[in-house]
Amino acid sequence: MRLFDAVELLAARFAALLLVATGAMLSYEVVARYFFTQPTIWAAELSQLCLIWACPLAAPWVLSARRHIRVTAVTQLLPFGLRRMLEVAAMLVIAGFSGVVLWFGFGIFHDSWVRGRTTGTMLDLPAWLPEAAIPAGFALLTVSALGNAWRAATGPLPAEGEMME
Repeated sequence: MRLFDAVELLAARFAALLLVATGAMLSYEVVARYFFTQPTIWAAELSQLCLIWACPLAAPWVLSARRHIRVTAVTQLLPFGLRRMLEVAAMLVIAGFSGVVLWFGFGIFHDSWVRGRTTGTMLDLPAWLPEAAIPAGFALLTVSALGNAWRAATGPLPAEGEMME
């Protein structure tokens, strides 16, 4: 589990760098377009690519760090054993959903790879480049959810006050 925790953290940090790069590219585009009347052909598309990759890469860390939205008004009133069961069930539902998205996302990515589709924009990037973010991110999220289900089933649950609400 420690290795996967390190992978999650590394992916989240890379996602943060992608968000910083997005801000830098869009700022450059604004300056180039409005101050020098020289818009770029790359800034908008590459910033979109960074955003597309950043969100799925950060999702596993968000899940493990418990920074997702939780409504605990009812669950905090339940006995510990039932809370544990609900936590495990929630993680298994997330793992199942992520597995389905991974399966279908991989099919879309693979189809674009095989056919050699492109984005059809000025940069004409391979379409599989943004599409690969979904199977990559959701593969990590599936493993993360399963790991969190195991942790919830075998270890202590975090106190409700430690969670981001």
